[in-house]
Amino acid sequence: MLGAIAGDIIGSVYEFTNSKPDLDFPLFVKDSEFTDDTVLTVALADSILSSIDYQIKLYEYYHLFPRCCYGSRFHLWAARKEQQPYNSWGNGSAMRVSPVGWAYNDLETVLQKAKESAEVTHNHPEGIKGAQGTTSAIFLSRSGQSKEIIKDYITKNFGYNLDIDIEDLRKNYRFNESCQETVPQAIIIFLISNDFEDSIRKAIYIGGDSDTLACINGSIAEAFYGGVPEEIKLEVYKRIDSRITIITNDFREKFISK
Repeated sequence: MLGAIAGDIIGSVYEFTNSKPDLDFPLFVKDSEFTDDTVLTVALADSILSSIDYQIKLYEYYHLFPRCCYGSRFHLWAARKEQQPYNSWGNGSAMRVSPVGWAYNDLETVLQKAKESAEVTHNHPEGIKGAQGTTSAIFLSRSGQSKEIIKDYITKNFGYNLDIDIEDLRKNYRFNESCQETVPQAIIIFLISNDFEDSIRKAIYIGGDSDTLACINGSIAEAFYGGVPEEIKLEVYKRIDSRITIITNDFREKFISK
């Protein structure tokens, strides 16, 4: 979960620019900040901690942090008194799902809870698949499975092509807010990474929807590599709201820091 927040903050200055920096770019700059990716990730964590419906917490956190850069359709959803899903295949279902991958102890439950967390808004099959693909990679990573097993599971169960070269991605990949053009790329980069920081750097390196891509990538890398490096963690905590810090710490204490 903290890996997702770190990826979001690091990627925030590259969102919409598709600038594709070199791999040695500074991880944090003055304008690095959390976005809607962090807010809605923490909303799901709060939902799990409090046993309050996903829908209620997503709505609540939108209004706690109304100036974050939410998608236009999510803005409309959160403005309604009676919220209904809007058949989205956007990558929002995948970027917010990481708490689900930590909170449950069998893959069947993880997949079901990921589906439930997605379909509050993203009830299109691709929106659900993106959430399930991400959270199953997190669960398998924290369970000690190898990258080969994770890749095989994701390929067989979700049909994503995970054999694209990083330089081909850097050359051809562009900003895209769909699950089907964000989740596979985030997983590919994780699979070829050497450690958490390397994974985040390579996620930013290929461009695209950088904060969300790095958020999804970071959520998996944290689980596989056993946490977030201390120097990155310290920079993250400097940049998040106190309300986000409290829920993040409570969730980590209950489900991650064991």
